[in-house]
Amino acid sequence: MPDIQPKITKSHRTKKPLIDIGMISHGTLTVIDIQESRRFYEEVLGFEVIQHAPVGLLIRKGTDHVYVVVEEGQESPMRLLDHNGLDVQSNEAVNDAHAKLTEVKDQYGLKRITKPQEQHGAYSFYFEDLNSCWWEILAGREHGYSFAYADPHRDMTAKDDIDPDLMDHAFDDNFIGDLTAKRAQTDNT
Repeated sequence: MPDIQPKITKSHRTKKPLIDIGMISHGTLTVIDIQESRRFYEEVLGFEVIQHAPVGLLIRKGTDHVYVVVEEGQESPMRLLDHNGLDVQSNEAVNDAHAKLTEVKDQYGLKRITKPQEQHGAYSFYFEDLNSCWWEILAGREHGYSFAYADPHRDMTAKDDIDPDLMDHAFDDNFIGDLTAKRAQTDNT
């Protein structure tokens, strides 16, 4: 595994990017069996599902962002780090989801389910589905991670007053609160 050092990046934003992108519209998931996958998406996760092709589905939940699901007929494992996040309303809902998935693990071909815990600023757990895709169920905030764009203190871009080695995660509210207070004191002196 490569040795990755925490770092603060510099922005390369431009008023006119090379390509005029309107939105991130979709991602792609590959599945072994489209029928079993559809059953899982609808019965377990409650996704909206339509079949748009003989080997393809469109899935979504709570947003316009869509996943295109393509039957590949063979396993195409996803790394845990490449997971997809599914937000629930509370820590209790995380625990409830964990209990329910554990109960139906064999029925839906789930491979692994981690234990719920506080991590990266949220209470959550991960599970690997029948297609070796990883999902995280977390006690999320309204609109997911969008809140971070509205809080300028969350953007570490080109900041020289942050030691990345001392920070657990960008969504560590205590770290951001302490940093904001430190910056306010510096600005007042």
